[in-house]
Amino acid sequence: MLKVLIGISFLHITAIVLLFIALIDDAWWFTRNMYSDIWGRWVMEFDDNVWVYQDLPTSYRKDYLQAVQAFAVLSCLFTIFALFVFIFQLFTLGKGQRFTLSGVLQLTSCFCIMVALSVYTDHFHRGEKDGWYGYSYVLAWLVFLLTLATGAIYVVLRKKMD
Repeated sequence: MLKVLIGISFLHITAIVLLFIALIDDAWWFTRNMYSDIWGRWVMEFDDNVWVYQDLPTSYRKDYLQAVQAFAVLSCLFTIFALFVFIFQLFTLGKGQRFTLSGVLQLTSCFCIMVALSVYTDHFHRGEKDGWYGYSYVLAWLVFLLTLATGAIYVVLRKKMD
């Protein structure tokens, strides 16, 4: 049972680290002379061959952008809170009880990152043909899968040791 708890904790911490990397690093969308994330973008100035930080274009609808940002931050908060609740429940739950609250919080985090990624996929870069999604975007989808898996495991997991 101890190995299972260590493995689940490792998966949960891995999901937290990958989520932070995905949200902080600016590699969601690339073109030859620009790369961006959900917070801003870097554009190559051809005069000086220097990368310059800019705000996201006004062509992005502000309400969709704020929804993506809000759900991404909520996903981080729920994932971290779920880890603390899991640790708390590890020491307070009686034998045979389930880690339901941890699982619900983790599945809520999974839902939040899915909504953020779905809105980003549907409403940004739709008509752009010369760009591609970056590794932070792919990492965020991987975090979706990890949080879904750990959330389901938490809901099913019973405490077997005192």
